[in-house]
Amino acid sequence: MKVNIVADPLINDFGPSRPAILIARELSKKYRVTIVSTYILEAMENRLKSLGVFPVNLGVKLHFSDASLAWMEAWVQEALFSSNCKKIDLEHNDLVLNFSNTIIVPSKAWFVQGLTNRALDNIKDELAWYYRFAYKFAKPLFIYGDKRIIRNGSRLSKIIVTHSRYCADMYQRFGLKIDRVIYIPIDCEKFKPKRSSSCEDYVLTYFGKETKFSTIKKLADANISIKAFGSKFSYVPRKLLHHRNIKILGRISDEELVELYSNALFTAFPFTNEEFGYVPVESMACGTPVLTFAYQGPGETVIDGQTGWLVKQDREMVESAINIWQNGYPEEMRKKCRSRAVEFDVKNIAGQWLKILE
Repeated sequence: MKVNIVADPLINDFGPSRPAILIARELSKKYRVTIVSTYILEAMENRLKSLGVFPVNLGVKLHFSDASLAWMEAWVQEALFSSNCKKIDLEHNDLVLNFSNTIIVPSKAWFVQGLTNRALDNIKDELAWYYRFAYKFAKPLFIYGDKRIIRNGSRLSKIIVTHSRYCADMYQRFGLKIDRVIYIPIDCEKFKPKRSSSCEDYVLTYFGKETKFSTIKKLADANISIKAFGSKFSYVPRKLLHHRNIKILGRISDEELVELYSNALFTAFPFTNEEFGYVPVESMACGTPVLTFAYQGPGETVIDGQTGWLVKQDREMVESAINIWQNGYPEEMRKKCRSRAVEFDVKNIAGQWLKILE
């Protein structure tokens, strides 16, 4: 039997692309799996082939090479004009799993990963003034686009799946009934503890468009040594770029990231918008507890007092970070982190998708 997985633009295997790739890899052990996307970078095509997955590149012209901007461009094409779905031609008897918000097609299941308007609403206050100014005038278009995507997707899909209870509640308030919650998978064979002799002398964090940079600055101002990974420098406030207590690493390989997670005292993850959150689960998979907010996706994956610490506001996060930095925590937490993360391993999550197919 052939399974078609429809995916967002595949420029890299981060963000919304990763679930489609990991699930395709696992399903290919039992089915002939094809990944269809508006655009697939040549390096990603080769990677998919090496995993035993057949790529189908629709060759949609995108003007942006940055993955986030390319995704937004593809979303606009579909949300406002339904142009991407017109380019796809799937066999009537093939099973289709749609992991995309940028191509809406008839499917057995549609995996929705968040509302564009809600995400922009949540992150706007941490962005530069010109982003906020542009969004103020574009907001009605994003709301219209979200509604149009939901209307078309719900009409064409038999089962609607999302990746957190928070996301399910958000969609249901927007009028979309969610049939099932299946969490995003991670590869626990790749993300696993790798301790070195010199460790726990820093706190790890992530710099991206969802990061609450004002909170990171408060942690650094409290003399906590921070290492930050991530490639979205355009979003980072200047006052953080040269902070004496922050070492910015930029984009790093997964292998480097595993070492960073494994040897950090803890991972700090303050965010403005995070429907699921890879960082907390990857950190736990490497045996390192997470300090984050007790809401949205991370509030579902991190277990307070066992695999990390959940706080409700900035002040609590700073106080907790200082306490952990100075006093540490029981070594047993690291074992609990790994056990919790294995629940999100791709082999376990793929089993839930197999049940949908069968």
